[in-house]
Amino acid sequence: MNPQAEALNKVLKEQNPTIFSLLSKKGQEIFFPKKGLVMQGQDAKSKRINASIGMATEDDGSPLRLNALEKLINMAPEKVFPYAPSYGLPALRKEWKKILREKNPSLKDTELTLPVVSNALTHGLSMSGYMFIDEGDKVILPAYYWGNYKLILQNAFGAEFETYTMYDHEGFNLKGLEEKLAAPGEKKIVLLNFPNNPTGYTPTEQEMEGIAALLKDAADRGKNIVVLVDDAYFGLVYEEGIARESIFTKLAELHKNILAVKIDGATKEDYVWGFRVGFITFSWKGMTATAGQTLVDKAAGAIRGNISNDSTLSQNLLLTAYEDASYSENKKTKYELLKSRYDLVVKTLKDHPEYSEYFTSIPFNSGYFMCVKLKTLDAEAVRQKLLNDYDTGIVALGNLIRIAYSSLPSIYIEELFANVYSACKDLQK
Repeated sequence: MNPQAEALNKVLKEQNPTIFSLLSKKGQEIFFPKKGLVMQGQDAKSKRINASIGMATEDDGSPLRLNALEKLINMAPEKVFPYAPSYGLPALRKEWKKILREKNPSLKDTELTLPVVSNALTHGLSMSGYMFIDEGDKVILPAYYWGNYKLILQNAFGAEFETYTMYDHEGFNLKGLEEKLAAPGEKKIVLLNFPNNPTGYTPTEQEMEGIAALLKDAADRGKNIVVLVDDAYFGLVYEEGIARESIFTKLAELHKNILAVKIDGATKEDYVWGFRVGFITFSWKGMTATAGQTLVDKAAGAIRGNISNDSTLSQNLLLTAYEDASYSENKKTKYELLKSRYDLVVKTLKDHPEYSEYFTSIPFNSGYFMCVKLKTLDAEAVRQKLLNDYDTGIVALGNLIRIAYSSLPSIYIEELFANVYSACKDLQK
């Protein structure tokens, strides 16, 4: 094993051996090369003669660039063309950590690592898989989950999924989660995604407390747990009584044997799907800055060996937006637009009880999506009927139809559900 990896592992073993035990074999072996090309380039950065960097420059030392590209971007060349650090731009990492605390005031002064910048959520999940999942490891998650988890965690790292029904007649299915945590095996990997994709469900504050209590109880009984918190749709909650803060706030300082990994980003929170900027933040009870930095270094090393670094331009564009005085008000306006569509979906379903003849909605209260569950018909057959006869597109998931009202102008919402009802009626004949 590389001495730098051994040094990182030594810190974890000394400060919290449980956290070390949660690392995959790759996670144990990964490190950020402190004497590698990147760091040697940093050492030479201020020197008059610098032949260390792996990029080209103009004679004045600014990044070599094409005029056709430079004229498209009203930003200093240094904020556009050079490589970013594998950790991410320092200013953006600090800003996101500040924003994270502002959005989740319950964190107070909880020790958190400085977020590491990933290539949005998908990449953040992938790097978490790299760090914590060995082939054959089981990942506990609800039966309704984002289909891309299969590619990210199963295909790439050999994870096996242990699913439980997300809700029972009383709400979030705490018993289902409890049973999976109690199953044999000391190491437990739990994936939580709220608002949930595809259902658009976020637990109530009481349910969040229940989830945290189950995890703490499992840790007290000897389970070592890493919780991957997929916060892709964080902040898009539309009903009172639903948890407004991330469940990460309840896990970050819950137990010394519970590692909380917050995977979030600007993609949906700030409506910049093509920017591909995400963040990975670590915390556990009793974490010191030194121990937390070992995971930051390992995450940066994994990123360095995977994509090298994220887009400098995207990171600087976001940083500029966060510093803009109109940012908060503008973001509130966009939230209200999405909420108005959500409200119309709720009203439409309430106004048409006849729809329950063919489908019923799965509980939803947040995010981009909602799902209806078909009583007898095949969702793919309904999808094809809608495409061919009703000029309407939805997503079929087994016996569910996923409806992305986030991308549906309000003038089409009532018509869409009427079309689903009519397509079902046609197929039932």
